[in-house]
Parts: sequence; structure tokens; C-alpha cells
Amino acid sequence: MTGIQADTHGNQSVTAQISTEVVRTLKESFGKGPVKAKSYLLDDFLLVVMRGGMTVGEETMLARGHSDLVRQFRQTFQNEMRDILVAKVETLTGRTVVNYQSQVLFDPHIVLEIFFFDGAGADGNGPGQVEVEIPD
Repeated sequence: MTGIQADTHGNQSVTAQISTEVVRTLKESFGKGPVKAKSYLLDDFLLVVMRGGMTVGEETMLARGHSDLVRQFRQTFQNEMRDILVAKVETLTGRTVVNYQSQVLFDPHIVLEIFFFDGAGADGNGPGQVEVEIPD
């Protein structure tokens, strides 16, 4: 484990705290949130994988073949949530987020939140970090 993963607050790892806060924020803002979430802190990025949490309206639209509209709404919503989510992640990790992306997948329903940091972490390394040089 890296230092950031080993840090705990109230017996929760930083990655567990991130999962909890992202789910809480989305649930409060969207009205319904994911039913499962797990965060992975690797090198200079954080991946939050969330499962479930489709609204009845979204499920209806998907059943009628309108995944493009559901995706467009979800993407717009996540873009609006960017500043709030980035601030929470920066507070919990103590690191600066330089980029953020979100993606929604269907069947099964999975939402991915991806945060990129300004560096690899306090020790300069991440779990399983391997740097490979690609010859020209």
C-alpha cells in the first residue's frame, strides 16, 4: 500500500472515504446514487467505479432505445458536478487534480470517474508503477 492508501480517518482508508463522498455527493445532487462503489488510486490517477443507481426514467429511456439521450444527460450532469467532485478528491488526497473525466456505461450500468493528479504522489511512486521507454 502507498502512504495515501494506508492513511485512515475513522477506520476508513482514503480510497474508501473517496468512494463514500463521491456516492454521497451524487446521491444528494441526482436524487439516486450508485449502490456499489470502489476507488483505485494508482500512480497519478484515481479511478472511481460505481455500479447501479439508474433512475426509473433512465431505465425507461434505455428500454426504449434512447441510450444516447441518457448518456448525453449523464455527461452534462457530471460536467456540472466537476468542481464539487474535484474539490472533495483534492481535500481527501491532499493532491491537486489537473484533469477529470466521467463516463457512463450500460448493461451493466457502471459510472467511471477518473481524476488525474499533478504528480505520482508523495513518494513519487504508485502501486505497480513501471516506466517503459518506447524506442523510436
